[in-house]
Amino acid sequence: MNIQTLNNYFYQYGGIVIFVIVFLEYMNIPGMPSGIIMPLAGIWASKGGIGFLPALLLSIAAGVCGSWVLYFIGRFGGSLVLKKYVQKFPKQKAFIDQAVDRIRSKGYLAIFIGKLIPTIRTLISIPAGVLQMDFARYTLFSALGIMVWNLAFVGAGYLFGESVLQIFR
Repeated sequence: MNIQTLNNYFYQYGGIVIFVIVFLEYMNIPGMPSGIIMPLAGIWASKGGIGFLPALLLSIAAGVCGSWVLYFIGRFGGSLVLKKYVQKFPKQKAFIDQAVDRIRSKGYLAIFIGKLIPTIRTLISIPAGVLQMDFARYTLFSALGIMVWNLAFVGAGYLFGESVLQIFR
């Protein structure tokens, strides 16, 4: 999928495209990175396709929902998933153990900060589920981190237009 195709989807289907694409992106499903998706949503909002606040809120809701899917994968099957993953990629074991230990020691602050770091922001939800963190507090700290991340990217697209895509590529 390229930028023009994504842009066409925005114009054809409206805000639901923001939700679906951001939802998939937060589940770490390969496709367009957030550095392109989010600014495009902001650009689309600046051109009157949708308001800035609705675009931002849709992206936050999608991010939270995508994070919930990974959280519940972690909660109800994550130990098995992580075990299989480490068997397939044994060099990642130290990284995964470190992430789990960091979440154990830093708690919900680790979730908030993790949502601000590329790649980690999507994957941190699985260990949070494995550790069976309180779902309401997990959701709150995830939503706060997602809001900061999405505000930066959607806001950049809204304020700076298409030139921002050159920066994030």
